[in-house]
Amino acid sequence: MSARADPGFHAVTPTGGPAAVPSSWGPVASKTVTWYDPEPTARLGMRLRGIDFLQAMQRGEVPPPPIASLLDFAIRDLEVGRVVFECTPDQSHYNPIGMVHGGLVCTLADTVIGCAVHTTLDQGSTYTSIDLNVSYLRPVTGTSGVLRATGRVTRPGRRVAFATADIVDGTGRAVATATGSCLVMAVPRPGG
Repeated sequence: MSARADPGFHAVTPTGGPAAVPSSWGPVASKTVTWYDPEPTARLGMRLRGIDFLQAMQRGEVPPPPIASLLDFAIRDLEVGRVVFECTPDQSHYNPIGMVHGGLVCTLADTVIGCAVHTTLDQGSTYTSIDLNVSYLRPVTGTSGVLRATGRVTRPGRRVAFATADIVDGTGRAVATATGSCLVMAVPRPGG
């Protein structure tokens, strides 16, 4: 095995230590991500109505989930059946062709669809995504500004709920739309 750079991610030697990289790679950049143990938050969420849980998170009484810290998602507005999140993309979200990876936009869409459904749930209920269909309308880059994603429940249900997502860039131009459905279920009992 030669001591060459792993072209997809980071440069290392065969023993795992740092390797020299070509100067054409430019300066190295980094991003520090911090989060809190998600288990206590999840346990609390199982004891509250969905809207109450998300409002507590928005007020800072409950820590955000690790994915929100990783991708820089923030709740901006909540009501039953509707949520608004924001995300500011940066170069750490880029794909190899110089644009924000579609997975960031897809994850943002999935988040607002799921959270919109979550706002409709009573204590003792939870959900999981069944499907998600995302239509990308224009590329997103680090200069697109703050992405604003709105999730709306189009059909609540006791077993399956349906919702949409609309995502716009900092100028208000649509960058993606999505539809999805969520399975609604009872919170699992411990040991059951």
